[in-house]
Amino acid sequence: MVCALGAAVCFGTASVLQAMAARAAARPEAAGSGVDTALFLRAVRQWRYLAGLGLDAVGFVLQIIALRHIPIYAVGAALAASLAVTAVVSAPLLGARLSRLEWGAVAVVCAGLLMLGLASGEEGDGEGTLALKLGLLAVAGLVLLVGAAAGRLPEGSRALVLGLAAGTGFGVVEVSVRLIDTVSLRELGNPALYALLLGGAAAFLLLTSALERGSVTAATAGLVLGETVWPALVGVVWLGDRPREGLAWLAVTGFAVAVAGALALSRFGEPTEP
Repeated sequence: MVCALGAAVCFGTASVLQAMAARAAARPEAAGSGVDTALFLRAVRQWRYLAGLGLDAVGFVLQIIALRHIPIYAVGAALAASLAVTAVVSAPLLGARLSRLEWGAVAVVCAGLLMLGLASGEEGDGEGTLALKLGLLAVAGLVLLVGAAAGRLPEGSRALVLGLAAGTGFGVVEVSVRLIDTVSLRELGNPALYALLLGGAAAFLLLTSALERGSVTAATAGLVLGETVWPALVGVVWLGDRPREGLAWLAVTGFAVAVAGALALSRFGEPTEP
């Protein structure tokens, strides 16, 4: 759980830096594209985006360690708490001020994570079927297609769809990590490996486009839902994730409370230049 929270700190801080870089790299003539690879290439030239990528890399390693020891639902809720980190980091970096209600939402996230930490058992021992692994690969491909089509949507719904698709891609990464035993030549035939690579790449592209324009509040809310709800269900139904004996109610409550608090803080995914 400590590793999962460390990953949330890395991802939450990175999102502020990357959103600032994405906005600075935006070009009006590129508006209307769901997946903008040129935007990524422009943004990656900025030190803030590179620093964000470095934090993402550290966070990903911590996320892998966490996924190897605790259930997916606990890791997902902890990662959703990255929005609380974003809210707090926005104060010194962007001069943002949190109201009492917003500080209350931060406290709600922390309370939910505390409940999850108390209730979470060890990761399940399910290995996942071939159908599940192929399904993850199909979902990863669908994420990329949805992102490409999102550019034709009205501006109001475009950011939500991009955020939800990006969250789904990150969710593919979470589940795929559990379905890959070791980094070896034997895993080259594992569809989960390619689902991880495709889902992660698609999620990064879509999140960069979502942060560049439209309502980032909607984008980050979609991101939280996409990377928490369905991966948690997969972990419970197919991979055997379970809470501690007699504490299922506390795990469910903690998950719901943490995600609800994160959604309340979703507007802090939209940093502005100081």
